[in-house]
Amino acid sequence: AVVSTEAVVSTQSTGDSLIRLGKGEAKLSLSEETLHKLGETRSIVDNIVSKGYVRYGINTGFGLLSKVVVESEKLVELQYNIIRSHCAGTGEPLPLNTVRRILALRINVLAKAFSGCNPVMVQHMVEMFNKDCLPLIPCQGTVGASGDLAPLSHLAQGLIGEGKMWSPKTGWGNAMEVLAANDMMPYQLTPKDGLSLINGTQFICGVGAEALQRAKYCLRTTVIINAMVMDVLEGHTNAYDARVHAIRPHCGQQRVAAALRALCNNSKYPSEIYEQEKHDVQDPYTIRCLPQVVGVTLDTINFVEGIFTTEMNSATDNPLVFGASEDVGSGEADIISAGNFHGEYPAKALDYLTIAVHEIGNMSERRLERLCNPTCSNLPAFLVESPGLNSGFMIPHCTSAALVSENKTLCFPSSADTQSTSAGKEDHVSMGGWSARKALRVVKNLENVLAIELIAACQALEFKRPLRTTEPLEAVYNLVRSKVEPFAKDREFTTDIEAVQEMIENNMVWETVAPYLDSDPLWNEF
Repeated sequence: AVVSTEAVVSTQSTGDSLIRLGKGEAKLSLSEETLHKLGETRSIVDNIVSKGYVRYGINTGFGLLSKVVVESEKLVELQYNIIRSHCAGTGEPLPLNTVRRILALRINVLAKAFSGCNPVMVQHMVEMFNKDCLPLIPCQGTVGASGDLAPLSHLAQGLIGEGKMWSPKTGWGNAMEVLAANDMMPYQLTPKDGLSLINGTQFICGVGAEALQRAKYCLRTTVIINAMVMDVLEGHTNAYDARVHAIRPHCGQQRVAAALRALCNNSKYPSEIYEQEKHDVQDPYTIRCLPQVVGVTLDTINFVEGIFTTEMNSATDNPLVFGASEDVGSGEADIISAGNFHGEYPAKALDYLTIAVHEIGNMSERRLERLCNPTCSNLPAFLVESPGLNSGFMIPHCTSAALVSENKTLCFPSSADTQSTSAGKEDHVSMGGWSARKALRVVKNLENVLAIELIAACQALEFKRPLRTTEPLEAVYNLVRSKVEPFAKDREFTTDIEAVQEMIENNMVWETVAPYLDSDPLWNEF
């Protein structure tokens, strides 16, 4: 498929197109209209250079050094210098999927035609993307304003044939050699090009988009797991009654309740387990209050999705170029130095996402404890025959508790911090790079927490046989059993946890129940 850079991310679905691009499942192209707009704004920059007007980023230094005017014969050197000097990242290299997303997003920003860069450079970037030539980008070094300078400079470094690069043809190697193996030459920078490559929030968005999508899959999965746990713990569905949620009509709360009604015992999909005698008249909060707790997580995800849709389709360069070439000197063409590169929007949104998603783990670990605790579950201790001889799910619960505790420490909002940089010129920053990285780390931990709970819920079902739960939940049980056998006695857990985590990461649990669900509009919007 060929995806226009003007629609890298759909206005209807924030992460889907970008995630596909990150997996290498689509190509990029520039429309004729985009090329025309790029040419128009580029001509403004060319006229400024030819007439000697002083404009930031074109013929001046950067940051505190913006007062320094650079002579015309050194303007190209200036652009190389900014990329080389800003390649100061540290830490592990980003995964290739993440690099693809960042490259696609940077192309999308430049295609808005407010940067004044050379159209040939954008075409070169598209070719680099389509040939899967991916620079090495360290994961640390951005403070999220003035844009993600260090990681985007490492991205630009590959474009000019410097640093390390990967491609399917070559594996990792010297960028110059990797480009040559893919029939490409390094791009030769022209005035304004270097600065145009490195200002913006594409690192934050490239990493954060993955966290956002996987958070959505976790939310869907936890609702499904909760329905299964509610059944095996002899819970009640009356807390999910539509009338309850209609009188406290938060959108997410209503949608989660609707999802639970569709999954739990109902006239279309009855549960034999549910029809048995109950031992308690009221469920614990982790089951009863799921719509109220996870509902706000759903609303948070939708809020963050809105922020990301706008951010990923915005011009976040600096300076920004407005007008047409003939307007230079007339006051109609403007080179405006502003602050669209500042990452506070996605940083705050990702910190909010981290806190909201973490709560899913809090609930999951508590439900797991109830499954393992015979005083709460009326099931064998730690969900295994011959407890004592077998330890069962004792230590998987410890793993869950450890991951949830780790996530708690990651919930402090990094965007609450700031450090003045560039000798005070850049005196407030977003710290959005860490917001994105820790949001993804929290979601990855959460996937393992949910994997443990789902394996435990399926194990609990073994002790309810021959009774069956609802048809959609039995389908989830069968999905898990395709990779994880019942625990008749103790064995290693890690391989099983990894198998189910992969199911959650790839949305397989949700896709398993989706064919069983009706056309309830609340559920369809879930």
